[in-house]
Amino acid sequence: MARAKPARPDAGERRPSLVDDAYAAMKLAIRNSDFAPGYQASEQEIALRLGMSRTPVHEAAIRLQEDGLVRVLPRRGILICAIAPEDMREIYDVIIALEGQAAERVAGLPEPERLRAADALAAHAEAMAAAQAAGDLPAWGLADEGFHRTLVEEAGNGRLIRIMQTINDQSHRARMLTLRLRRELDASVTEHRRIIDAIREADGPGAHRHAREHRIRARDTLLPLLNDFGLRHL
Repeated sequence: MARAKPARPDAGERRPSLVDDAYAAMKLAIRNSDFAPGYQASEQEIALRLGMSRTPVHEAAIRLQEDGLVRVLPRRGILICAIAPEDMREIYDVIIALEGQAAERVAGLPEPERLRAADALAAHAEAMAAAQAAGDLPAWGLADEGFHRTLVEEAGNGRLIRIMQTINDQSHRARMLTLRLRRELDASVTEHRRIIDAIREADGPGAHRHAREHRIRARDTLLPLLNDFGLRHL
């Protein structure tokens, strides 16, 4: 009796590789400041810290350099890039433009998809409100990030999603660092609800306007904080 062959993954499936694992681990360490801005180390040292071999770390570093998170220095290792206030200004220019477009696209979805997206966004907004009431700033930050990620993903534009993921990875440290300094957390929840209401009502221009105004206010709050506290490299 012939032995059955082990099942093979579908052609469309792609198993995570060691490089994917190294990329995810390094990105998380950068976002969480375990690898702080300005930190420089050899590929071997980083591999040891992550419990990985050097080759996937090398390949992952090349991808992270394309994302603007590290610099690969020949014969000198890997440098974790810092973000300056002027970088944050440029990042917000992109966010303001693209999230407005994303909100308008979501408001233009067919009704079942539009309402499903609005419900998903509302869940994040309510999680933000609950976290704020509990004084749990890390949870507030995660729910806020979830709201904006969902807004972009529901727009269904792959290129927009990739651009925003890169931008968000670059700005994450600055947002988390200044979270305890910000005094307008309730305003963010209110503005998120305005975006959701416009999406439910299929009001594309309104969703665009509210998303744009929300990010402009966030920029105008964050950048002065960076200057007031002398945060030059994040």
